[in-house]
Amino acid sequence: MDTTSTSDAAPLSDIPAETGILIVGAGPTGLALAAELRRRGIAAVTIDSLAAGANTSRALAVHARTLEVLEPLGVVPQMLEEGLKVRFFRACDRDRVLFSVDFSGIPSAYPFALVYPQNRTEAVLLARLQSLGGAVIRPAALTGLEISADGVHASIACGGESRTIAAQFLVGCDGMHSRVREAAGIPFAGAAYEQGFVLADVHMDWPLAHDEGWIFLSPEGLLLVVPISADHYRIVATLDDASAQPSVPLVQALLDARGPRASKARIHDSVWSSRFRVHHRIAESPRKGRVLLCGDAAHVHSPAGGQGMNTGIQDAVALAAVLADGGQDAALDAWASERHKIAQDVVVMTDRMTQMATLRSPMARALRNAVIGLAGHIPPLGRAVARTVAELDNR
Repeated sequence: MDTTSTSDAAPLSDIPAETGILIVGAGPTGLALAAELRRRGIAAVTIDSLAAGANTSRALAVHARTLEVLEPLGVVPQMLEEGLKVRFFRACDRDRVLFSVDFSGIPSAYPFALVYPQNRTEAVLLARLQSLGGAVIRPAALTGLEISADGVHASIACGGESRTIAAQFLVGCDGMHSRVREAAGIPFAGAAYEQGFVLADVHMDWPLAHDEGWIFLSPEGLLLVVPISADHYRIVATLDDASAQPSVPLVQALLDARGPRASKARIHDSVWSSRFRVHHRIAESPRKGRVLLCGDAAHVHSPAGGQGMNTGIQDAVALAAVLADGGQDAALDAWASERHKIAQDVVVMTDRMTQMATLRSPMARALRNAVIGLAGHIPPLGRAVARTVAELDNR
């Protein structure tokens, strides 16, 4: 994990009285939108409620379609140089491989999933935004919103001060608990999954391939192992009861019970650990007049397949093209319809994957493994899964 925080603060005094576009949220989605707008000659105002960018890895995978849409920004060469190319994901029952997802044959210049932690994605997008003359104003929080037919008036608080900014468009890139979405009154339907998860980024000795991802579907529950670098791995496992920061012995026990049996993995230390619950929710629409939603503000879903950050960045780059072309109603409606359909498809796909991976009944788990094992002998199916996970159908 890169522990360098993205210190990018600009003062509240930099907020103008009016702007064409106000972006709330400076995660990967907001930064991609701000940078792409700048590249197209549009100077948006970007604010974030945090004092500095987070320095934990969080989302890991950058898929082929996301790399394609980021090409014009010029950040992809650095990402490829620094990231880890993973060409296979294997679904296993302990030591038996049931199904392989092979990215090496997908129709893209990027036939792999790039492991590039979210904090590094944010850092490279921020650096590009700054090189284009942009900045993030932080910590600055949206506290109020008035919406009219021709724009919005947003109240922004920072350090005990408050300022109102008029904008033609307001874009919420502020996550699952989006203040923009709530202030605009856009419904956000869905629910949380029953099972809990633990996550740990660890240094360990791993007996299997170091450039492949592994999903273990054991009787005790799901276990995911993804390489980050040479001896650095992300471990995710289903577990209902865990402390806020799962310990190394706990994660080691999960590895021993669910992971490869023939050769044991050994954890040396934990860089970061947490517990979390997974939600599946989608906004009624990513557009309400001059208010627009991208990323987790518009859709959240299981991390199965690593779709979240990718779909958000693609939302943003597609929106930048529409806004740079004048933000006409017909074009915005088309963008909203297309991105809403994509979000629905992602939620359905990741929901199915999560439901299948978290089955509780031993009989259902045995049947699941048998079916996946049979599917693993159908090469066209594996190619179709790889293309879908890589989000190439979103072109």
